[in-house]
Amino acid sequence: MTGRQGVSASIVERIQAGTVLGAEGYVFELERRGYIKAGPFVPEVVLDFPDAVRELHREFLRAGSEVMVALTYYAHREKLRDVGREGDLEAMNRQAVRIAREVAREGNALVAGNVCNTWAYDPDDPATKATVRAMYAEQLGWAAEEGVDFVISETNDYLGEALIALEVTQALGLPAMVTLAPTQPDRTRDGYEYAEACRILSEAGAQIVGLNCDRGPATMLPLITGIREAVDCAVAIQPVPYRTDAAAPTMETLRSAEGERAFPIALEPFGCTRFEMASFARTARELGVDYVGICCGAGPHHVRAMAEALGREVPAGKYSPSMDLHPMFRSDISAKDAAFLHTWTA
Repeated sequence: MTGRQGVSASIVERIQAGTVLGAEGYVFELERRGYIKAGPFVPEVVLDFPDAVRELHREFLRAGSEVMVALTYYAHREKLRDVGREGDLEAMNRQAVRIAREVAREGNALVAGNVCNTWAYDPDDPATKATVRAMYAEQLGWAAEEGVDFVISETNDYLGEALIALEVTQALGLPAMVTLAPTQPDRTRDGYEYAEACRILSEAGAQIVGLNCDRGPATMLPLITGIREAVDCAVAIQPVPYRTDAAAPTMETLRSAEGERAFPIALEPFGCTRFEMASFARTARELGVDYVGICCGAGPHHVRAMAEALGREVPAGKYSPSMDLHPMFRSDISAKDAAFLHTWTA
């Protein structure tokens, strides 16, 4: 694996060399493409249509993502039982890492193993800790055997559950990036302010801490400043590309003009443009964020715009927009086309 400067580089070394760009949102994007069922959002596509997963990895890679995240989000025993595929647990997890590694080798990318909130954790029920630990041990054990460079534990609602994922990752000798889901106004579901929770994770040994999912750039960025001040380790931010605001700070609270819930499959009217995500990437870097990414709702066009905003040259940049070549927007518009210009600018 080679870094930006052409030398071997771990995730920590890459961060030391400059801002790392990540891309997620695989589950939402593959649902839009018709390969994942909304509701359970289980990544059966890994086994059923591996080429679809391979292609999305490749699109994110070409757009500038430096990390291929194995599509094992919700590929844990609890979720697979819901769709009757618990027997495919090991095959799905191993296949996801193999696909990510295959595409990572095509470019200059690292491979991340991935675990997420289990929906099984209950801070008031000690027995659930063992259940969660066993689920993470299964997934990450297979990921380590298949070969990952580090682990991303994400969308954590509880600090307690995040700490379990961190402990399992450390037992495997892998670097850990642990991010919290800021669904609540200012603290985790087990009562820790986000900055405090990140400080605890950092002191417990996480190499990267921060936030992902739920909030768009406008409502996630204000939270990251306190986290940056609270920790000495690297900080990550991966918002969803939706226009959240003070009235609706998370994508789950967005509603249509008729008052209908937009989450999770009617969010299109709230989507951020590529320009908004490019602006977000620049702002995040200015705030001292080390790992800048994007979560549910991401498209390769967002990632390319973010990469270019960070000053990167990427393979997909060959096809970045050149509006000066558009027949109706070029400076030397022909007299014939100029006759139609009023219909384009009215």
